[in-house]
Amino acid sequence: MGRKFFVGGNWKCNGTTGEVKKIVSTLNEAEVPSGDVVEVVVSPPFVFLPLVKSSLRPDFHVAAQNCWVKKGGAFTGEISAEMLVNLSIPWVILGHSERRLILSEANEFVADKVAYALAQGLKVIACVGETLEQRESGSTMEVVAAQTKAIAEKVSKWSDVVLAYEPVWAIGTGKVATPAQAQEVHFELRKWLKENVSAEVAETTRIIYGGSVNGANCKVLATQPDVDGFLVGGASLKAEFVDIIKSATVSS
Repeated sequence: MGRKFFVGGNWKCNGTTGEVKKIVSTLNEAEVPSGDVVEVVVSPPFVFLPLVKSSLRPDFHVAAQNCWVKKGGAFTGEISAEMLVNLSIPWVILGHSERRLILSEANEFVADKVAYALAQGLKVIACVGETLEQRESGSTMEVVAAQTKAIAEKVSKWSDVVLAYEPVWAIGTGKVATPAQAQEVHFELRKWLKENVSAEVAETTRIIYGGSVNGANCKVLATQPDVDGFLVGGASLKAEFVDIIKSATVSS
């Protein structure tokens, strides 16, 4: 068995109750490849998690966009992993570049979050990626390897981890890594996992691409051998998200 294609939709800080119901309705009516071909997870803002969880088709799953680094308590504004488990939310996105950059979440802090969420029984979409300055200085792999290394030092169970490579310069900018650029980093990430974790983890861990993925570019990206799916931002709020899910059928 190869790695099952994975498509995540990160709704970020968007939506009203009416808009969320409309998105869910579109997804529920969509004709997409079966669950043995593609795994689909959507990530609404915290306040809409119960609504989406209760109304979304059963073959699609729901993720939170973040959670706290340890057990809940006197941490105003935070959501604990235990709360997500209590709501039967199976997935959480951790280490998204917007949180790394805007909220100064360091590699070790993200790694601690990943380890704690996994320990509570959540599955994790763990994000890595470089800025434009880092890419132009030639340090892309150094940066993403350091981000991955921090996680690898805290995690032993990789079966519940999906790695998302998201070049920061491509998120929400309209700029997209070329298929060759995406494949190069995904290949090097898989090579890093093989050399530093294990051959089995490298072979079985899904590495997905995020950064201005849309209905027009998803198919050519999906053909790359080490691109195992997508983490989609803006396009996940639109009907074209269905086209991105369908790109699973062209993956190699």
